[in-house]
Amino acid sequence: MSSINQSRSTEASSRKLVSTRRQFFAKVLGGAVVSAAWVSRSGFFSRVSAAEWEPSSGSAPTRLVEMSAAQLAKLLQTGQTSSVEIVTACLDQIGRVNDRINAVVQLCAERALKEAKLADQTRLKGQPTGFLHGIPFTIKDSLETEGVISTAGTLGLKDNVPSVDATAVARLRAAGGILLGKSNTPEFTLGGGARGTWNLVYGQTCNPYNLGHTPRGSSGGAGAIVASCGVPFDIGSDFGGSIRSPAHACGVVGIKPTFGRVPRTGHWPGYGGVFDSYQQLGPLSRSVGDAWEVLRIISGPDWKDAAIIPAPLRDPASVDLKKLRVAFYEDNGLMTPTAETRAMVRAAARVFEEHGASVTEDYHGGFAEFSEIRGRLRTADGGEWFQRMLDKAGTTEPSSGIRRYLTGEKLQTPEITLLLQKQDAIRSKLAAWIKNYDLILCPANAFPAPSFEKPVPGNAGYTNLYNLTGWPATVVRCGWSPQGLPLGLQLVAPPWREDISLAAAAFMETSFGGWKIPALAKDS
Repeated sequence: MSSINQSRSTEASSRKLVSTRRQFFAKVLGGAVVSAAWVSRSGFFSRVSAAEWEPSSGSAPTRLVEMSAAQLAKLLQTGQTSSVEIVTACLDQIGRVNDRINAVVQLCAERALKEAKLADQTRLKGQPTGFLHGIPFTIKDSLETEGVISTAGTLGLKDNVPSVDATAVARLRAAGGILLGKSNTPEFTLGGGARGTWNLVYGQTCNPYNLGHTPRGSSGGAGAIVASCGVPFDIGSDFGGSIRSPAHACGVVGIKPTFGRVPRTGHWPGYGGVFDSYQQLGPLSRSVGDAWEVLRIISGPDWKDAAIIPAPLRDPASVDLKKLRVAFYEDNGLMTPTAETRAMVRAAARVFEEHGASVTEDYHGGFAEFSEIRGRLRTADGGEWFQRMLDKAGTTEPSSGIRRYLTGEKLQTPEITLLLQKQDAIRSKLAAWIKNYDLILCPANAFPAPSFEKPVPGNAGYTNLYNLTGWPATVVRCGWSPQGLPLGLQLVAPPWREDISLAAAAFMETSFGGWKIPALAKDS
């Protein structure tokens, strides 16, 4: 068979799989799931603290699907709703929006409803329950889920049903969370290219604020369905910005924790190797408060991922924003952001300064140097790392985004070790710089979510350097493009100081409004 015919055959198979999945959705959502439940809510579920840890002001949502996990937990605790009502409402919302955004690629609706009934029974019996008890969520398809097809976006795994959950998933379910399904991701989280979140198994995910634009990647399915009120939160992975870029593009909150905080057991790609320090897992949600609560649950060693350290996870409520030493920069010298993006960063810096923080315009450098090193290391073995993943998955027809990494100049060992030394030198330089500050404010990306017709340059992200340093970084919406697309501010903290990043993000959420519901997600 010619390569052209092979490509057509693969694309036809992809369309058939998507069609079959949509038929499944229609069957489940048309039968077992009833209409969404509507409730009134009295007051926000908030935490009063010296850090001004409060949710964004504004009109309180009345629909279950628009509420945060914290708000839903409060309603459950006070008996104003049930887990069955919440799960039903979320499944119903997924049914309304998913044909347009293609964010959720597998459902486990029947199991979720059974678990919701059990959660309600447990609560009625007065048995102890945790924060997530009865709260639904989705999981990026690069994470394995027991009993639910997990493809990592690659054709070799299109029928793969794991027998165990990834560590992060297992912890969420043990805390009472209810898995609704899987969110879309590029092949092995790395093969989307300019399309963002796209693969040959499930196709293209679209941005809920403009269907002609991408949700970025690789956690684009997670960002899109959380923004569209399908679930309160999802777990993404971040190899170079794959949590933070979709958070920026979809107007939600996303945190990449410190390297060594959250186990990656059960994720494709796995841990270990030259790129080990790049990859971290973290939540995407519609509120900073939810991101914090979920991070608490999934953090800590599982004694399988050897890079995970039992470091204390400090409470954002203890952070005094007025005492922070804040650095900001609006241009990394590699790709100048849009005028609106630069104005957003300066506005955020001004708010911190007016609040009493010490604010300095300062840039640490390193983006250009690291981009070159990372690019050369990616194919330094001639594509063998990617080929091993394909072989392990049983994939013989990779996507174009993965094929581009299968060839390239194979470097000699001295060249590779020199690149690793240069990489560590950048880490050392930035470690010396960050000791003078508690927080960095900067763009998440130079541009808003791009259209499918006009992709942005590959070096437009302001994220991948912080995968090298391993520093925690949160993105929260603090602006809009002229076309009505979200703009995310990135808040970076020193290692192991997720508390600072999240407390500062909560302050920005209050100051600039955070997530706003896209038109397609509103009640029609």
